[in-house]
Amino acid sequence: MDLRRKPTKIFIISGPSGTGGDSVIEGLEKTGRFSRVITTVTRPRRPVEREGKPYYFVTVPQFKRLIADDVFIEWAIVYGDYRGCTKAEIKRLLAGRKPIIWKVDWQGVQTIKRLLPRTIAIFIAPPSFSVLEERLKQRGQDSPQTIKERKKFSQEWLTHTDLYDYTAVNEQGHLDQTIAQVEAIIAKELES
Repeated sequence: MDLRRKPTKIFIISGPSGTGGDSVIEGLEKTGRFSRVITTVTRPRRPVEREGKPYYFVTVPQFKRLIADDVFIEWAIVYGDYRGCTKAEIKRLLAGRKPIIWKVDWQGVQTIKRLLPRTIAIFIAPPSFSVLEERLKQRGQDSPQTIKERKKFSQEWLTHTDLYDYTAVNEQGHLDQTIAQVEAIIAKELES
């Protein structure tokens, strides 16, 4: 019997705002079989969020200081806010035994796959761009200007789907099926 431990695998799960990426990740987290990368962000904390769930919150000057100190494995400006993952966060999770779930934008996918080429990226896609637009409006948490900016960024994001290894379409009202599809992709990759 081979008692050597297989390396921990990293799975990126991402898609533009309104595709359901966060909901898919939350569904996977509930199983207790995965560890989630906690990203450091400069955006304001929402009422339902707390430090470390699902982000670490810092100010822009603090984030810039962390960049200068070479603390991040990757970072980007997304929707006007700084977002990044510290090297310490990745080291902490790689020391564990659970597969790692990491949420980043397409720029992060590009960077991570260059630095950690065995990472598997799963794109959470909307059924159509019009459905994505409607989801952004229905969330009720963004101003019309923010929705306009997110739509523009989403259009750009959709031109980078070639960076991903898999795509899961999150059909309206079928989140459980999308979670099951992503779980099946992960299970397949863990077996290989």
